[in-house]
Amino acid sequence: MDRPILIVASTQDEKLIASIRDGFENKLGDKLDFDVVESKKITGGFIAVIDGKVYDASFSSRLHELGRKMVSPVERTSDVESSFSTVGALLKERLIATEPDPLVYDYGIVKSYSDDIVHIQGLPNCHYGELLSFEGGATGLALDLVLGGVGAALLGGSVSTTSLVRTTGHIAGICVGEELLGRVVDPLGKPLDGLELDCTKYRPIEAHAPTIMQRGAVNTPLETGIIAIDSMIPIGRGQRELIIGDRQTGKTSIAMSAIMNQKDSGVICVYCAIGQKTSTVSGIVHTLKSTGAFKHTVVVAAMASDTAAMQYIAPYAACAVAEEFMYNGHDVLVVYDDLSKHAVAYRTMSLLLRRPSGREAYPGDVFYLHSRLLERAAKLSPELGGGSMTALPIIETMAGDISAYIPTNVISITDGQIYLETAMFNAGQRPAVNVGLSVSRVGRAAQHKAMRSVSGSLRLQIAQYRDMAVFAQFGADIDSATSSLLRRGERLVQLLVQPSERNYTLAEQVILLLAAEDGKFDSYDLHKISAATIDLLEFVSKNGEDIVDSINKTGELTDADKGGLEALFEKFFISTSFCASVAESKP
Repeated sequence: MDRPILIVASTQDEKLIASIRDGFENKLGDKLDFDVVESKKITGGFIAVIDGKVYDASFSSRLHELGRKMVSPVERTSDVESSFSTVGALLKERLIATEPDPLVYDYGIVKSYSDDIVHIQGLPNCHYGELLSFEGGATGLALDLVLGGVGAALLGGSVSTTSLVRTTGHIAGICVGEELLGRVVDPLGKPLDGLELDCTKYRPIEAHAPTIMQRGAVNTPLETGIIAIDSMIPIGRGQRELIIGDRQTGKTSIAMSAIMNQKDSGVICVYCAIGQKTSTVSGIVHTLKSTGAFKHTVVVAAMASDTAAMQYIAPYAACAVAEEFMYNGHDVLVVYDDLSKHAVAYRTMSLLLRRPSGREAYPGDVFYLHSRLLERAAKLSPELGGGSMTALPIIETMAGDISAYIPTNVISITDGQIYLETAMFNAGQRPAVNVGLSVSRVGRAAQHKAMRSVSGSLRLQIAQYRDMAVFAQFGADIDSATSSLLRRGERLVQLLVQPSERNYTLAEQVILLLAAEDGKFDSYDLHKISAATIDLLEFVSKNGEDIVDSINKTGELTDADKGGLEALFEKFFISTSFCASVAESKP
């Protein structure tokens, strides 16, 4: 057992030292032989270290506590000098009047520190996930509870060996509430945009997912504004839809389009950047501001320069922010960009903590790492307010390999995936959504009736076109029916090409799909389709404003509205000058 240590302001004050010895002898029942150490930093009083506990009755600690509380507004004055003298006098008066009741807490000693991982001796009462306070102001997160010590990951600051560590009694949490809307914060809730943040409510970053009985049916669509997704891979509020693909295939662009499309829908958005460059996050914030979507968005960012521990807790912190809105009855969209970097950060910490590794050097609980996060996304029952949290996790693949460890894990957790293909992206088909490998397990239950009525056969037509195109490229003789199918398929695929900055409303998507279903684009040159869609939407919005408003408000396409649109199509396709651009060549 280590000898007890007594820290005093002056070792010459033998009377004080003797009284402290007598006090501890009466309190603990044993006579203690202290190693007395002098430290001018404590100002007065004492600090005693006995059997792994710290008894802090120093003046410096009491001054810090009183200074934190400061004085009441009534006691403050407008004059700065007078205010400081008033505060000093009050602190001195309260300090003298305060009984020497020492703060008692456990302590540990840093035994080793490397790569932001700290091994600590002591802290027998530490809890998993508890925040730790290091001597010098650094903060850590307890991740390994072992016999005789704790393994922790550093969240910020620096430490050295032999530094003292104490528990805080607080599990890692983040500030939540409407004060965060339009702000950029780190995973601990500290603002990164240079502005002050006045927030009083906090939530722990880890929480239990809603039970089955607390969940409701996912049947309300969350529109992304992307015609390829809303028509064939619909996303419902409360769903978990994975966005997966190689690097630089437009994964973040799809997530950004979904966030920007919620500008007038009442859906609150949370964007979580994990391991991204600061310039990339700054560009995303600028894009959201320029489109007016930032005011309903919270950005939680753990940069690539941050520690692995900060990147590890980032998605849980973003989820806690979203949960606060969900449990208050709001609909929330949360984007995790991306969970591949999150898994790598966790693997880094686990290896440094000397945990056993498994497949691809990931620890055995890497599945639980993401399942406990994504299961928190839900559509709540009406009894709990009916709020929802829709999760769009992003996973980066290598060379299109969706059978790798982390992609297969997240695919099995989520309710479907949007697969982006590099070859399609390089060919100019953007968004590069591979309809064959993409799926939504919620399906058409989360789709407007108007969209269901015009997109029912779209996926089948594109699949048939791609099958036939494989044979057609060999130059084989094809009949007129196959030629017609190929021509229609080429134009449907071209119709799905959409600029990242252009989001379609429900009515606009219905108009384009209905026109394609009626074969209105079949006679157009392939390169004129994009221009024709722009002109068609502009023509219908001017001449059929009541139909457009009806579809957007009700989500239904009545027979009268359908007849009105078809009549407008006839006028447009007869009068437009594009009819002169009919293609002569056949597939």
